[in-house]
Amino acid sequence: MTAQQDPQRLQQLRSQLHEHNHRYYVLDDPSIPDAEYDRLFRELQQLEEKHPEWVTPDSPTQRVGAAPLSSFPEVRHQVPMLSLGNVFDDASLQAFVKRIQDSLSDLGRAADNPEFCCEPKLDGLAVSLTYEQGILVQGVTRGDGQSGEGITENLKTVRSIPLRLQGSADSWPDLLEVRGEVYMPRAAFEQMNDRARDKDDKVFANPRNAAAGSLRQLDPRVTAKRPLEFTAYQVARISASHDSETHFQAMQKLADWGFKISSELDVVKGYPGLKDYCDQLAEKRDQLPFDIDGAVLKLNNLRLQAELGFRAREPRWATAYKYPAQEEITRLLDVEFQVGRTGAVTPVARLEPVQVAGVTVSNATLHNMDEIARLDVRIGDQVIVRRAGDVIPQVAKVILTERPAEARSIHAPTQCPVCGSHVERAEGEAAYRCTGGLYCAAQRKEALKHFASRKALDIEGLGEKLIDQLVERGQVETPADLYGLNIDELENFDRMAKKSAKNLVEALEKSKQTTLPRFIYALGIREVGEATAANLARYFGSLDALRQASEEQLLEVDDVGPIVAQHIHAFFQEKHNNETINKLIKPVEKQGAGIHWPETARRREDLPLSGQTWVLTGSLESLTRDQAKARLEALGAKVSGSVSKKTSQLVAGAAAGSKLTKAESLGVPVMDEQELLDLLKKQEG
Repeated sequence: MTAQQDPQRLQQLRSQLHEHNHRYYVLDDPSIPDAEYDRLFRELQQLEEKHPEWVTPDSPTQRVGAAPLSSFPEVRHQVPMLSLGNVFDDASLQAFVKRIQDSLSDLGRAADNPEFCCEPKLDGLAVSLTYEQGILVQGVTRGDGQSGEGITENLKTVRSIPLRLQGSADSWPDLLEVRGEVYMPRAAFEQMNDRARDKDDKVFANPRNAAAGSLRQLDPRVTAKRPLEFTAYQVARISASHDSETHFQAMQKLADWGFKISSELDVVKGYPGLKDYCDQLAEKRDQLPFDIDGAVLKLNNLRLQAELGFRAREPRWATAYKYPAQEEITRLLDVEFQVGRTGAVTPVARLEPVQVAGVTVSNATLHNMDEIARLDVRIGDQVIVRRAGDVIPQVAKVILTERPAEARSIHAPTQCPVCGSHVERAEGEAAYRCTGGLYCAAQRKEALKHFASRKALDIEGLGEKLIDQLVERGQVETPADLYGLNIDELENFDRMAKKSAKNLVEALEKSKQTTLPRFIYALGIREVGEATAANLARYFGSLDALRQASEEQLLEVDDVGPIVAQHIHAFFQEKHNNETINKLIKPVEKQGAGIHWPETARRREDLPLSGQTWVLTGSLESLTRDQAKARLEALGAKVSGSVSKKTSQLVAGAAAGSKLTKAESLGVPVMDEQELLDLLKKQEG
């Protein structure tokens, strides 16, 4: 073959290999022997080695071509990856359908026998894939629904994920975001664990954990060795010219573009159709080659989905029908209380070991004291243990007829079992929480990560892995201990050379000069975010005034309600927190960390714009909207996003629109950017 023929052959090989990958991993219908596939693959590798400038991200050779990462980047979802609501029985399913019908009627839509698209709820890890011009450019985990981890290189190793779409390029959308589940088939999971046992390597508890752990490997070459599969279940974004009318049609398009979709995907009508689908899938559950924990049921019409919208963190037009977990009877031997990383004190049942769904269970969650009261469970009781979602064991029921005379009641602790700090329970909340957030060993890592975060003390170089090492080696117990670290100590830690240790010590020194709002936020008080921290700082003017405030005084602060006031008050009443704060703010010459900030003696009601509501509209040239908002708030103003009769002043920048029109109609005073700058200069002195 001549050099002139190389580009043509290279494209031919890539097309052939993409097609064979699709037939093998998606359609389960290979058309050539493995040896022939290997020959074509080697030929492509040789051509790309000969012409490295021709290697493209979508080449079949690039599935395992990336170097190991040091960490995964955080990626914000353009469309949030929301959770689904759950139904557990036929009555709840019927109620879900009725809510859909009622909502459709309210919108003036036909509500009889709505059409639903149904598929199994795979038990794996949800991910999002973004394609531009038909090429995979980004893969992200669900994370918290708003942002996840960028794991593109790992997802490229999953062979049922197309690196580029199937079909002709003129049929591809310019933009496509596909959501789906990465999972591990049962047989492949067992084989992988068998190989691990033979080598005395780690074995995984279940296929879901194995899939999640595999995708979070920093080295994509490790992920590539794991038998993962991907099934698409949603189109999150797509170029308008490729819109579909129904979810089912959208799934068929994905299949045409090379994605695996569920073989159990079906369209049914109304409650009878949903019930039949869920019942039939339940009968097949044990025979399926992968784990499922229910069925996903979606209104099929995409326009109606959009009209029904969302509530809180879930869509109104979809739900998951969850199947009952397997259950067994055992005895509750004791209850211990564990403290989580956020301070939640959770009761854990210690059980006589019992086999549930093939796993020996000796511990189970009791969730909280409300659940203990609901179950009326006591130590010594015979209980039914359920593996909820086939993963987390929980005490589901007490067999009251078998209660022994010596059964003992369970009481919540008044002190943290880890650090001895006071335990609080906010009104309206189920969980008890340790109030020693800056001191408690169980919360130590989380408290330090928050304290060092960008919006708090912004300690550059103090990352999660280093914090883990500092805590695990006993070098740091509270944030105050960070400021005693030196270069010689730090350079002994993993990935810390002398230069990086020096940079961190300098960053710690730099962080000592901060602001009161940042310091308050850094303390990690429950429900106190940046805005609340800023409001507290403006209102009280000093840390001492805030520490001494009563709940009644705290309630006078903007956006502080009863629960937040209780959290703040409880935090500053805990002596361990105050001891840590004192160490942080005590001058260096008195063996403290020396953190300081410019004090403002004025309370909020004494500020010049106190009690006024301002609105910003249009674009500003001299400062950003956020900067203008911060400076106005520092003068006591509340900055709102909408104009009303209560608006005190509108600032109109360039290209001001409807807000300016409304302000003028309501007689709200209007000033331009220069007038705002003059006011700020005058008031800020």
